[in-house]
Amino acid sequence: MARRKTASRERIIAKLPVENNLVKSAGRVLEILEYFDDLQRHSSVMEIADALGFPQSSTSALLRSLVSTGYLNYDARNRTYITSSRVALLGSWVNSPFFAEGAIISMMKELNEQTHDTVVLGMRNGQHIQYIHVIQATSPARLHMTLGTVRPIAASGSGYAVLATLRDAEITRIVMRANAEAEEGTPLLKAREVMDEIAEVRRKGYAFTCDMVTPGGGMIAAPLPKMAGQPQMVLGIGGISEVMRQREEFLASALIKQIEQRFGPQAPYLEAKMEAVTDPLPLAIMRARMQAAL
Repeated sequence: MARRKTASRERIIAKLPVENNLVKSAGRVLEILEYFDDLQRHSSVMEIADALGFPQSSTSALLRSLVSTGYLNYDARNRTYITSSRVALLGSWVNSPFFAEGAIISMMKELNEQTHDTVVLGMRNGQHIQYIHVIQATSPARLHMTLGTVRPIAASGSGYAVLATLRDAEITRIVMRANAEAEEGTPLLKAREVMDEIAEVRRKGYAFTCDMVTPGGGMIAAPLPKMAGQPQMVLGIGGISEVMRQREEFLASALIKQIEQRFGPQAPYLEAKMEAVTDPLPLAIMRARMQAAL
């Protein structure tokens, strides 16, 4: 048996024999995910390498790869990692009556059945939004979206929905970083124009963009209440631009209604509004409403 040390107590984990033809990196990735399933908290590179008996350099490389693909979240301040919501969705299709009927998954299914359009669950991953769960459209005129696809947070409908939950100063920093990292020849973003778009998202309660990332494609998106320890997630409906323009009111209403039925009205925007509140009583009320929405 292998002994796995934690901050609180020593755990003993039984391992199955490893076959000689196992690809080492693949096996280590699975061991890392199982390690977090056992630990159920944040962990550092050194702690993970020590617990699993991996070289620290290769452990660090694997962890960075899992962050970039959206399976781990990285806390830069504490230099620790933890599994993301995408891991929880990996097996949601297996034995679905038991595992796939959570609020978010059932909400996506209902939206798909109601609109016949593609429904996506996106999660912030640094400067991007990554689609971690996708239910494809059933209508003849449809837009196919691939699981794992990423969109720029400062230049996409799903990104706007996430930015609307942030403080204005943080949005400006994100735009500045996007411009600094832009490839040569790419048009730079104008912070004022982005802020105008975000103001409109906050006013309407959802983001709606057409032909912004994919020519001929549109997205209507709204943020979900933020879960503790997880990046902001967003729920979106994607389709053909021309069709979505004609159906904007219907699609937006269906999306917002589903979110509010499960999490309450405007919950995702309360955090962004808090920066303007100085009286401790309204601030406490807002925080209580956010907690209740979760």
